[in-house]
Amino acid sequence: MQSSHPPRRTAARAAERSLATAGLLALVSSVVLTGLTPGVSSASSHREAPLIAGDPKADNTDVYAFTSPDNPDTVTLVANWIPFEEPNGGPNFYPFANDAHYNIKIDADGDGKADTTYTWSFTDHYRDEANQFLYNTGVVKSLDDTTLNFRQTYTLTVTDAEGDTKTLLKDAPAAPSNVGKASMPDYASLRKEATVALPDGGQTYAGQASDPFFLDLRVFDLLYGGNLKETGHNTLAGYNVNTIALQVPKSALALKGDATRNPVIGVWSTTDRQGAAVAAPSGKGDEGMASHGAEGAGGAGETAGAGDSQDEGKGGPPMPDKGAESGWHQVSRLGNPLVNEVVVPLKYKDAFNTLNPDQDHTVQPVVDKVLDPIVPKLIQSIYGVPAPATPRKDLAEIFLSGICKACGPVQADLNSQLLNADVDKAKFTPSEELRLNMAVAPSANPNRLGVLGQDLAGFPNGRRLNDDVVDIELQALEGAAETGKIVPALAAGDAVDTPYRQPGSTFPYVALPNTAAVNQADSLHPDGGVGAGFGGTAFHGGFPAVSVTALGGGALLATAGLLALRRRRADRV
Repeated sequence: MQSSHPPRRTAARAAERSLATAGLLALVSSVVLTGLTPGVSSASSHREAPLIAGDPKADNTDVYAFTSPDNPDTVTLVANWIPFEEPNGGPNFYPFANDAHYNIKIDADGDGKADTTYTWSFTDHYRDEANQFLYNTGVVKSLDDTTLNFRQTYTLTVTDAEGDTKTLLKDAPAAPSNVGKASMPDYASLRKEATVALPDGGQTYAGQASDPFFLDLRVFDLLYGGNLKETGHNTLAGYNVNTIALQVPKSALALKGDATRNPVIGVWSTTDRQGAAVAAPSGKGDEGMASHGAEGAGGAGETAGAGDSQDEGKGGPPMPDKGAESGWHQVSRLGNPLVNEVVVPLKYKDAFNTLNPDQDHTVQPVVDKVLDPIVPKLIQSIYGVPAPATPRKDLAEIFLSGICKACGPVQADLNSQLLNADVDKAKFTPSEELRLNMAVAPSANPNRLGVLGQDLAGFPNGRRLNDDVVDIELQALEGAAETGKIVPALAAGDAVDTPYRQPGSTFPYVALPNTAAVNQADSLHPDGGVGAGFGGTAFHGGFPAVSVTALGGGALLATAGLLALRRRRADRV
């Protein structure tokens, strides 16, 4: 692993700067303007920001980045959208938005700005929109079947730091929502058909998957009920998400194309919408946040679409990006899991999703909650576990600079871009990104606790589909990253240790989507519906039956019918 020379003190301590006036104005403007924006929502990580209910198609739920275990010369990036997809969500099911841009962004030089942006833009196609309401009209065995009434294709572009855009794919097929076993008896073959090779090496997939995130959301009921008894239930079991997965050579992402000298990258995903302006950082060269009125042509964060360049190049005066000029604005953003969900205060959640990572360190209300987080105080008040002393420079290192010996108290050279040999350390900017050291080989025996479990290939060095980020971050918030020791009182975490469905061993790795209604599946019959019989309900003893309420209701109706019939006959006599 590359080691680094100590960065300039101004770079290492930038996360603790006083709030820049421009940063505060932009944050406040983002809050105000986002609230006034019609039809636009800003949220990520499973509905954690207040406005997400209005725009689930734009909601980033999770981002993953890891060296491909079966192809270690490549990196796999996975981003998910649309939380809580109930599998039986017909007749429209869950298409990607056709008026949004879905982006995965990579920062190779540590300035908090995208050096590479991959953008997926979707188009809807109907075979019979005028005379048909069904998603499919028969069994679907191929994406080209005429029985697939609704389908989507997409254009994939890549944009560099100077704003030059190249089209990689056009009219590529997306996998449909999994309607069910009768309609799509071999969804794996549809997924394979929707996995498309890229012209410069690598591959991509867009379609539905079982939600790989796992946790017990009763954490919000006084931290698991106030006594740790409300644990062990995966709230996301059975739900699906829309997945975009990308696998590319490491050289495509590394600074100067050299993954040996420059192995560390930062990753995040965003969604752009066309609509009313939202205030956020302008372009690649911003020194501070630009704040603009609703009628202005101000920037709205880095946006990249087909033919739209998202950045104005390194350095230079603040300028609105071309995405903003053409009406595209960032409305959602996600890097590290749960940051916006449990670190950022409620007042700033929606605004945070409009910001560029390079502006994070200027927004003091957010930095304050990294240095003095809310969760440890709650744990202390409810469970009596003492909160670590503040300021929490270890958390600033994990979330804002990446982990390196010169970055903060966690004494390891792991995943800060400051470790890249060709990085300009004077331009390094603390920013919230999911950082991955591509030089760390995949683990032969992955540990769900990642780095805390002595597995350097896991979170927070990137994120794999099986990494238990809830338990990891809970331990990190309690100081385990700095001490290297698990906090015993919280060792069990939420008692949800694996995804509902295990990831696959080959690209795109995410598990196939579920088909059971969430309230019908159980551990013995994870497929619910068809697998359980009688419409899908099964009792835990393995006995398939319709629900007791349905049987009881049917019996009451039948009895009432017989009584009415007898009464009518008696009246005739």
